[in-house]
Order: sequence, then structure tokens, then C-alpha cells
Amino acid sequence: MGDFENKEREEVFSKKVRAGKRTYFFDVKATRSNDYYITITESKKRFEDGQFIKHKIFLYKEDFEKFAEGLTDVVEYIKSNQEVLEKRYEPNFDDPAYVSESSKDDFSF
Repeated sequence: MGDFENKEREEVFSKKVRAGKRTYFFDVKATRSNDYYITITESKKRFEDGQFIKHKIFLYKEDFEKFAEGLTDVVEYIKSNQEVLEKRYEPNFDDPAYVSESSKDDFSF
């Protein structure tokens, strides 16, 4: 198999989340043995030169539960110990990735 075919086979599902100046990508991918894992990528445009800086983590299925538990714990800690001000961003209605507030999934922590 060529590299292109491997890339096509690997990516199973993708979710893009715009959050102000950052964009997060949650991608489900498959290993050669067809086991799923998640890559979480943060992308932010650098003002100096317009380059996108990306940070990525890989999360394997055996770690899903502990990762979700840890994430929930730290989010709850912040909510309990510091006032969280939700920023409101102007939606870009022309962006094909735009999802209205009424159609978003409710994944509150």
C-alpha cells in the first residue's frame, strides 16, 4: 500500500472545534490492526509570521477512561476554585464548519 492509501485508511472520524484564536481537531484513527485511537491537535496561528503552530497528543483506547476522569477532575477543580468567564466569539456564518448553538452537542463537565 502506498502512503496515500495508508492515510485514507487510518482516518476514521474527525471533529473540528473552533475556540477563539485556537482550533482543536479530535481525530479517530485506526492502527494497521484496526484498533482505534484518538489524536487531539491544537492549532494556533502565530502573529509574527502567520505560521500555524500545532501541538498533538495521542490517546489510546486503554487510556480513555483514566484520561476522561483526569480531564473531568481538573475542569471541576477550576470551576469550583476560580470564576470561569465564558468568552463569546462572533460566529462566522460563512464558515462551513459553523454549527449553531441550538445544534451543538452538550458535553458539559
